[in-house]
Amino acid sequence: MHRAGLNIRLWVQAIATLLTNAYLKGFKTGTLYTGPLKHVCVPTLNCYSCPAAMYSCPIGAIQVTIAGAGGVDLTATQGLWARLVAISTSLPMLTIGFLMLVGGIVGRAACGWICPFGWFQELLNKIPSPKFNGPVIFKYAKYIILIVFVFLLPAFWLDEFDGGEPSFCKYICPAGTLEGGLPIAWLQPAVRSQLGWLFTWKTSLLALILVLSVFFRRPFCRWLCPLGAFYGPLNRVSLYQLKIDEKACIHCGACSKKCPVSLDVPRELDNAECLRCLDCRGVCPVNVISLTGPGLKSKTQPPEQVAEAKKQTI
Repeated sequence: MHRAGLNIRLWVQAIATLLTNAYLKGFKTGTLYTGPLKHVCVPTLNCYSCPAAMYSCPIGAIQVTIAGAGGVDLTATQGLWARLVAISTSLPMLTIGFLMLVGGIVGRAACGWICPFGWFQELLNKIPSPKFNGPVIFKYAKYIILIVFVFLLPAFWLDEFDGGEPSFCKYICPAGTLEGGLPIAWLQPAVRSQLGWLFTWKTSLLALILVLSVFFRRPFCRWLCPLGAFYGPLNRVSLYQLKIDEKACIHCGACSKKCPVSLDVPRELDNAECLRCLDCRGVCPVNVISLTGPGLKSKTQPPEQVAEAKKQTI
């Protein structure tokens, strides 16, 4: 039953990926969907420029809106205040509010259940190979990327047209390269003939992430994803929470072994890195991990079953 429960999440991820990218005609024509749904953001990282994408990416939308204020030229004293005001009033509050609503209810559950690029990394990690955790300090890089590449550079870095640019999408996002850059380059010869160093850099970064995904669990999500950095702190205050009965825990290690982001679950459950995937809950032999929130009841094993399970681990 536990295995069936875990497989459900993989199917949900697959279905979410298909629904998010349902404009399959785009892969034939090499054109993007431009219907009314493209004005709606999904709560996950999914490239706007993917030929099949039906919706917009929230991280992309935030950058484009901020960059649309024209950027800030710090060398120009005249008009500096006007530009700052323009940026402050152009902050994409609707998109930010939407993400805060999602995170405020379920924390990082969107990362664990419906993110296409996260799902792809998990599939790669199933390839038989040695597995590693990586330095803990790497997890802070995604917060730097969120602040610098999503908010500051689009606002303050001017391009040749005296405007801002979506720096994370342009210089980093491997999901965008996989879903948008590579397909468009393949489908549109005119675009392919103009590719330069930036495309080489981004495809190299994508290749690195994909290789790392074989040996590390969801490396992009853990170390580089700005959306994960946005959602992470909301885990502690979200409406739905994961709780562990520490007294009943038999410390068998099954939960930590299964965790897709390599958490020490008894110690780190539901911290900012937790994806709320519920895999730990599914493999716990004594049901000491519970999901709490409106409409849910905590289910735990009877004390005698917990005692018996503890004896078996000694």
